[in-house]
Amino acid sequence: MGDLTNPKNIIVRMPNWVGDMVMATPVLTDLRRKFPNAKITAMCKTPLCELLEENPEIDEIFCFTKTSAFSRHSDKKGIIDKLSQGKYDLGVLLTNSLSSAWWFWQVGVENRLGYESKGRKFLLTTSVPFPENVEKQHLVTSYKMLLAPLGIPVTDSVPRIFLSEKEVQQAKTLLKQHGIAESHQIVGINPGATYGSAKCWLPERFRDITRRLLEDKDVFVVYFGDQATASLVKEICQGLSPRVVNFAGLTSLRELASLVSLCDVFLTNDSGPMHIAAALGTSIVALFGSTSQVITGPYKSGTVIQKPVECSPCYQRTCPIDFRCMKKIEADEVYDELIKVLRSKKNKLSICP
Repeated sequence: MGDLTNPKNIIVRMPNWVGDMVMATPVLTDLRRKFPNAKITAMCKTPLCELLEENPEIDEIFCFTKTSAFSRHSDKKGIIDKLSQGKYDLGVLLTNSLSSAWWFWQVGVENRLGYESKGRKFLLTTSVPFPENVEKQHLVTSYKMLLAPLGIPVTDSVPRIFLSEKEVQQAKTLLKQHGIAESHQIVGINPGATYGSAKCWLPERFRDITRRLLEDKDVFVVYFGDQATASLVKEICQGLSPRVVNFAGLTSLRELASLVSLCDVFLTNDSGPMHIAAALGTSIVALFGSTSQVITGPYKSGTVIQKPVECSPCYQRTCPIDFRCMKKIEADEVYDELIKVLRSKKNKLSICP
């Protein structure tokens, strides 16, 4: 086993979900701070790897189509060949699967660092037990704690996504085509969540909020979502004002990020786009029900609304009872939080010289 304290060629296996991947970006920051002269490669499945573009902390993005390490899928050989050619002396596994550790073992990554899970300890050269407080601390902290064997303490780094000036300008142009000028205030809304309906606030309440926001003629509402939630968003937006723009299912991840970066405030369930907004510094109002804001809330930013009910967090995909965790979040409360942010932004603009 080589020297953990002075790696020259590092590969980091990034998580497989949008939100988790964004929450893992501080690991890249911390590795770069500790090893400024090392080559750092981020290995990430498509299309999540798009979000790592423009990131100054890494030298290379290894983007791949996810497939099981043990399958006969045609991508397997390409992944192994690419990993073998890299000749990495340190592999950091931010995924907890057996297969991800197997990839690094198979190609002979010299030092393989990861959490102990799923019987994969024998594939790692340095295995770390899960933190005792893993269910009571933010996932960002848990990712950072994996770096302790490298002499890297838990730092103050935060999740970040980097956009080029060209991308932001293209987003501004797109908004302008929909009648949104830079003088307007933009409320972004993400009413879906990949994991399941238990994480989603009621569609009729998003619609109610939208109607009330539109009472201010300077406000535009922009809806976001993926292909899976496009029909839901279409239903919410049906018959509303032209000042409601629906981009659900129409953007790449980087286009979504560029548009979200221009929002004055972003209303969202616990979701990947929530973490994208947080990583861009966009003001957030996040609605939590079946999941824990302590573990996956927007990291050190935003306003979270979550009602204390005895069955939450349950982490179920669909609610087996009466959905009380989300039903207790009233439209009035959410609207008030959004207006608070919008007024704050307007006031800041009015006092600028």
